[in-house]
Amino acid sequence: MVSAQSSNLGKTYSLLMIKSFLIWTFTLAVCLLVVGFPLVVLMATVGCLLSIVLQSVMPVSAVLLVAGALIMFNVMAVVLAAGVLTFKGIHPSEVKWLSWLHGEADQMQTTVYAACPLTCEIK
Repeated sequence: MVSAQSSNLGKTYSLLMIKSFLIWTFTLAVCLLVVGFPLVVLMATVGCLLSIVLQSVMPVSAVLLVAGALIMFNVMAVVLAAGVLTFKGIHPSEVKWLSWLHGEADQMQTTVYAACPLTCEIK
């Protein structure tokens, strides 16, 4: 009975780690595309210039090589960052700025008018 409970706990922990890793991967990829758009534009510009320079030096397709390297760099950066955050034990539900990911609504402030203290009921 004890070994069955510890096995079930190990499965639960490993599934929680996989879920956390996948959520981090999705979140970091979205943030890279949305927030890091200037970085993506800069990488595309450098990639274009690099492929032009490499085309004159290398007989293979430099565009394919540079594009593959840039895509692989981005994918590896996202996966590595997600792995580090997962193995540090930081779950996405613990991060304050990820409330949009979990569907938690922000507390809206109620409007207070100048005449409200006289006419409204304050809770």
